[in-house]
Amino acid sequence: MPTAIIRLAGAVSVSPATVTGARFIFCSDFMKPIGVFFVISQSETSNSKHSKMKVIVSDEIESVCPDFVGACVDAQVVNTAYSEGLWEEINLLGDTFRATFTTETLKDQPGIAATRRVYRACGKDPSRYRPASEALIRRMLQGKSLYQINTLVDLINLASIKYGYSIGGFDAGKFVGDTLTLGVGRAGEPYEGIGRGPINIEGLPVYRDAQGGVGTPTSDNERTKIDMGTTHLIVLINGYDGNEEHVRANAEEIIRLVNAYCQGHDASYKLFR
Repeated sequence: MPTAIIRLAGAVSVSPATVTGARFIFCSDFMKPIGVFFVISQSETSNSKHSKMKVIVSDEIESVCPDFVGACVDAQVVNTAYSEGLWEEINLLGDTFRATFTTETLKDQPGIAATRRVYRACGKDPSRYRPASEALIRRMLQGKSLYQINTLVDLINLASIKYGYSIGGFDAGKFVGDTLTLGVGRAGEPYEGIGRGPINIEGLPVYRDAQGGVGTPTSDNERTKIDMGTTHLIVLINGYDGNEEHVRANAEEIIRLVNAYCQGHDASYKLFR
């Protein structure tokens, strides 16, 4: 039966006929429950439709990370400027992280550690060009607030820090062509990071469409960024640790967040290697 996972907060009435099960949802890697979620039957399953966007992993990535597994999440959405419920989830996770990690032990988190290894294998210093997931969690651990951008960007940041994977979120309508290829940045390759201006992506893993680079684990490109007009969302999850189960869980979490906070529909994901 198609299902969706939703969180029930406060006094909520649910018809017994629609509840097919209940489970604790744990914060990834810590095994601490962050709430009780119920499984509710619905008309669509999160993986019933597949994205038309093709994603190819190049030989140069396979040579440095043969176990790589990624996921492409595709959804129709309505963006908003801010979601109070989403930020309650973000702040709750921040409390958990500050009680669990330090800025040094953070580097041992599997998704982050694997991404740092790939950076080094490609010739990039991960302490100078930090993976986005690591940079976001470090802000939390230092007592700083995460940047509040808009609901789509904010929920992608939440999904990234929860699982430790660097995740790219894109406005699918801004891609050129129907294929994305994951390769390694070249010397002098033009790339404008969001809010950062031109950055040197030589030695960074990079997704390219028919026009050029659109996303790296450090920063996505200004050209394909999410904005308030975004209605077709593509999210790319980078599992450099090769943990398919974890990557799937991350994709399903993104679909939960999109459905809960951005009126998500026609949401699906597919794995790629």
